[in-house]
Amino acid sequence: MSWAEISLAAQASSARVARRFVRSTLEQWSLGSLSANAELMVSELVTNVVLHARTDLVVRLGLRSTATVTLLRVGVHDGSRRPPRTMRYSDLAATGRGMRIVRALASDSGVQTEADGKTVWFELVVPTGAGTVSAP
Repeated sequence: MSWAEISLAAQASSARVARRFVRSTLEQWSLGSLSANAELMVSELVTNVVLHARTDLVVRLGLRSTATVTLLRVGVHDGSRRPPRTMRYSDLAATGRGMRIVRALASDSGVQTEADGKTVWFELVVPTGAGTVSAP
C-alpha cells in the first residue's frame, strides 16, 4: 500500500499546510485529477479539528485496491474520541458545512474511534489508468 502522512499542530495555518501536502502527494502519485476535491475535503476536516477537537492531528493518505477499483483514502486523526456532528446553520452562516461537503463529494466516508482519539476519513475513486504508484 502506498501512503504518506504529515503531523500538524491545531492552529489556523494547519488547513493550508494540509492542502499543500495533499496536492504535493497527489502530484507525486500522478493523481492530480483528484486534488481539488481532496484538498477541499481535507481542509474541512482539519478545520474541524482546529475548531472543535483542539488537539494535534495527523493527515494520512493511502491508496488501496479492491477487486474492481483503486481508492484514495484520506484520514485526519485527532486526540478527541468525540465524533463529529453535523450542525444546522442558516444558509448565510460562514460555518457548519464541512461534514456535508465531505459526504457529498466522497465515494465513502466515516469515523473510526481509536484508543488515542478518532480518524475521520473519506475515499475517492481513482480514475482508471490514473497514477503511477502501485497499490495492492
